[in-house]
Formats: sequence, C-alpha cells, structure tokens
Amino acid sequence: MPTRRVYLETSVISYLTANPSRDLVLAGHQQVTRDWWLRRSRFDLFVSDAVLAEVSRGDSQAASRRLEAIAGVPLLDASDDARTLAEALLDAAALPRRAAIDAAHVAIATTNGVDFLLTWNCTHIANAAIRAKLEDVCRRAGYVPPIICTPLELLDEEQS
Repeated sequence: MPTRRVYLETSVISYLTANPSRDLVLAGHQQVTRDWWLRRSRFDLFVSDAVLAEVSRGDSQAASRRLEAIAGVPLLDASDDARTLAEALLDAAALPRRAAIDAAHVAIATTNGVDFLLTWNCTHIANAAIRAKLEDVCRRAGYVPPIICTPLELLDEEQS
C-alpha cells in the first residue's frame, strides 16, 4: 500500500511542541497529537514556507522547538496555481480575508495533491460548515481537495 501524503498545518506542530496545557481539552489535543506523531512514519509528511513562517514566530525557545520538530520535513511548493487557488478561496468567501494564511495552507496542500491536511484549526480549516465551501472551491478549480482532519481523526484512520 502506498504511503499517504500529509500536509502538517502549523497548529499541529504547535500542539506537538507546546508545554502541557492546564485546559483539559487542549491537553487532550496535545496528547493525541503526540500519539499521532509517534506513528507518523506511516505517512509522508510535508510542510510549506507558510508553515515555516508561522512556526518561526513568537517566543524564540518555542519557535526553536517547533522548527526542530519539522527539521527535514520536505517543503511543498507555493506555486502560482496555489496562489491563484488561495485567492479563489478568499474571493468565494470560503474563508475571511483575515484568514489568508489558512487559505494558503489549503491551496498549497490541494495543488500539491496531498491526501490529508492535518490541522487543529477548527475555526477556519477543520470546520464542518467551512470545509464544504473549501472543497467546493477546490473542485470548481479542477482539483481534488485533501481530506481535512485533526490528528484524532487520522489516528483513527491509521488504526483501521
């Protein structure tokens, strides 16, 4: 069986490397992310320059941990096609303009043909109401969108 391709959106890397949260839900997401990370070898992982830019921000020690976690993970190309698709996602109001970086993540993953876009961003990406709009814009542009999911969902897929 061929290896499945996974685009790691920034929130996954942040949850993976963050200090344990006192918030029970966030702590649970962090643990699920760590559990998934231990099984990541079943997948071909990818990030983009957009991910690198985001994980490099903020506290220098935290940024260093995030960058170290994804060291060696191949970069996907943010091609002209990806930029055009990101703009189409924003023009169609699938995402608000303030979420342009999220549109870039979706577009880069889509135009590079990955199987899964892994994220904990349930506001703009892994959101049932928004996901259908994202997928529709991608399909109308001639692409097969990746499956947008959280590590919890992919952990379950992985065990089946």
